[in-house]
Amino acid sequence: MTLLDRTGFNRFNPAQGGARGMKIIATGSLVLMAGVFLVANSLDETWPAWGFVKAFAEAAMVGGLADWFAVTALFRHPLGLPIPHTAIIPKNKDRIGDTLAQFLRENFLTPSVVARRMRGVDVAGAIGRFLTDPPGEGRLRQGASDLIANILEALDQERLGGMVKSAIAGRMKAMEVSPLLGKSLDAAITEDRHVPVLDGIIGWASRTLDANEDLIRSMVHDKSGWVIRFTGFDARVADGIIDGLRRLTIELATDVSHPLRAKAEDSLAALAWDLQYDDAVRAKVEDAKKDIIANKAFGDWIDGLWEKTRAGLLKAARDPDATMAGKFGEAIRALGATLQEDAKLKATINQFARRAVVGAVAAYGSGIVTLVSDTIRGWDARTVTARLENAVGRDLQYIRINGTLVGGLVGLVIHMVEVLG
Repeated sequence: MTLLDRTGFNRFNPAQGGARGMKIIATGSLVLMAGVFLVANSLDETWPAWGFVKAFAEAAMVGGLADWFAVTALFRHPLGLPIPHTAIIPKNKDRIGDTLAQFLRENFLTPSVVARRMRGVDVAGAIGRFLTDPPGEGRLRQGASDLIANILEALDQERLGGMVKSAIAGRMKAMEVSPLLGKSLDAAITEDRHVPVLDGIIGWASRTLDANEDLIRSMVHDKSGWVIRFTGFDARVADGIIDGLRRLTIELATDVSHPLRAKAEDSLAALAWDLQYDDAVRAKVEDAKKDIIANKAFGDWIDGLWEKTRAGLLKAARDPDATMAGKFGEAIRALGATLQEDAKLKATINQFARRAVVGAVAAYGSGIVTLVSDTIRGWDARTVTARLENAVGRDLQYIRINGTLVGGLVGLVIHMVEVLG
């Protein structure tokens, strides 16, 4: 930090701190050289050394005045006099805006330039690093979470919930589920994912048989004539039925090539085909789907699903730290790690981002350039002058100071050559 930074001059210029302070110093140096010149001029005859001081001060005044004129002429007429080729920026405001817009177009907002620069931008990696280690610890992340929660609570829940439920119901009505079910079943059979289902059905049948032996015996007894009951043959018939069914379930469970299992698989394959290509079956499934959607129980289920979803979103928004520490947080961090490590996925996302940005530039680049040009054209000359002067005012005052010093040194050298020559 320089001395000027510590004196408080920075408060005068938010664009480039210390401009007014440097202006005071530049003007002061010019006044100082004028004073030195007057003193040296009055003492020039008393001592030869004053000639060197006079030469330095005289040339410094010339240099300082010349640079003051040059700096002032950029923004306004020096001393208010309408001197030609002064107040350059106010007079050429529109041309400056057009030139700046053209510069943006040629160097930043052309698809080829953007595509070339985007090749080195790792969008997927940046997203992955953000998800793996979010920087928003503290007030930033909490503020964003509170904003999301407030938006969710501020929305009309009846209307929003109705929109969500209507969207779900409408989507289900528009979607033909029969081919989807058929393809899913076909894929399950192809990948043998139906086998556990068959095993489960066989196991359920075996348990049901064990739990209902008394019911089977009672049914056989009731259906038998009095002669069969008198001889006790009904009990043997019931035992035979139960034993036969039990052996069948055991065989089905242990023999994967059992004819009944094969028949069941053929039936499933036929059902998968019918669900996809049989118009009558597809129509029946659609009718069943419509009945389910129209059922009040389905509406209640959608209501509960929406409320649970909304409650989960609110809970996550109100307590982002707990959310990120749970399963959801683990999933987010795993996604971030995948985005950083999976080269193919990273290349796909980066390519998509590059195409999206290039497409946006191609579509809206001309509009942005026109906006810049029209905005500058819409500024009045005083606004343009003030903004540019604020941006480079400190450096311009350094030019004045340097002009004063350099002019003085040149005058001193010339005087030395004159004296020594």
